[in-house]
Amino acid sequence: MGHGNAGSPGPAGSPGRSPFLGIGPVTGAAITGSGMALPPSELSNADLAVRLGVDEDSIFTRTGIRTRRIAGDGETTASLGTEAAHGALKASGVPAEDLDMVIVATSTPDYQMPSAASLVQTRLNAAGAGAFDINAACSGFLYALAQGSALVEAGMAERVLVIGADTLTRVTDATDPKTSIIFGDGAGAVVIEKVDEPTRLGPFKLFSDGSLAPLLYIPPEEGVMRMRGREVYRHAVEGMAQAVCDIIEAAGFTIEDVDALVAHQANARILEAVGTRLGLKEERVLSNIERVGNTSAASIPIELALASESGLLADDDVVIVTAFGAGFAWGAGVVRWGSGQPRARAGAGEGMDV
Repeated sequence: MGHGNAGSPGPAGSPGRSPFLGIGPVTGAAITGSGMALPPSELSNADLAVRLGVDEDSIFTRTGIRTRRIAGDGETTASLGTEAAHGALKASGVPAEDLDMVIVATSTPDYQMPSAASLVQTRLNAAGAGAFDINAACSGFLYALAQGSALVEAGMAERVLVIGADTLTRVTDATDPKTSIIFGDGAGAVVIEKVDEPTRLGPFKLFSDGSLAPLLYIPPEEGVMRMRGREVYRHAVEGMAQAVCDIIEAAGFTIEDVDALVAHQANARILEAVGTRLGLKEERVLSNIERVGNTSAASIPIELALASESGLLADDDVVIVTAFGAGFAWGAGVVRWGSGQPRARAGAGEGMDV
């Protein structure tokens, strides 16, 4: 697959790309590389137990988390996103200058404006790429993956970098035991490319219900997250399980066809409940939450990168991705892992050790 400059339109009347990003013929899209980034600083359950005056074991019992990563001085959503992007680009063999679009899913951008995506784009020297953010909270990467896939399938882009990155610990009340024991910081990324075969991404089903926003939100006067955990748990389990059932039916699959479920790493108990409802064997529900916590929009791409690097995902595996987050926003999608085409690899994603 060539990596020529897809940003150069052909002559008038030619089948080349329009300078106005016009809709072209429907084509295939596939994930061709993944990467991730985690801050080196950790916050263990022992540390939290001292801070909050609670039992250390109770934190793991409630969440399934033993430690989480915390962004330090100089580490931001954009810097973590850039590091994850380098890993994904290296794994895919795509030079940054050949990217057509950079999408960052985040609810914790470095600035209210400009977008985190624009910061990542310039740090990568991806001068020919457009860039924008998506905020669907913990479901952000799922929404961004659907958007990136649609851009490629519609002929509006040939190579799209999709990043999920968050530094949610910076909007978490350190004294609140409901939230401070859950969240960590990190970033994950994938490269989506055009492929000359049926698409390997989708279908996707995305949902939202803003009437439930008060259950999980950041009040502007406080600047930190407030969550009604029991209600969020119930809606998350029901929403993700139903979305997965819907997407399996839409794709013409059965649950037996699913090789792996990569769900938003909200809480280990939520993952267990969703897997049980779906009748999935425990080993098919992939998880990183014990080691990194809930990394919001970063959790799915981090797990994709880890699973790919460790050999848990093989070419042509049917992977269901599902997420649930503030909004509420939730949904699910199908990923047929790999490009489906033999290609030389530049190397695996960077920074995989957790």
